[in-house]
Amino acid sequence: MIQQDLLKLTSYLRNKFGNQDINLKLSKSDADMAEVYIASEFIGTIYRDEDEGEISYDFNMSIIDIDLE
Repeated sequence: MIQQDLLKLTSYLRNKFGNQDINLKLSKSDADMAEVYIASEFIGTIYRDEDEGEISYDFNMSIIDIDLE
């Protein structure tokens, strides 16, 4: 993932969820992954996938049951 991907994804997520506090940071351990934050709280990951010339992004957010109480 490159910086240009982060800018596009950040803009998309901010518009989609109506939240300007969403930020993405490149992963230090995986070149195809970015970490997603709302303000300073880590909320999930986004993976870049390229298959047969087509690029897609997979957003993964885990929610533990105690957060729902």
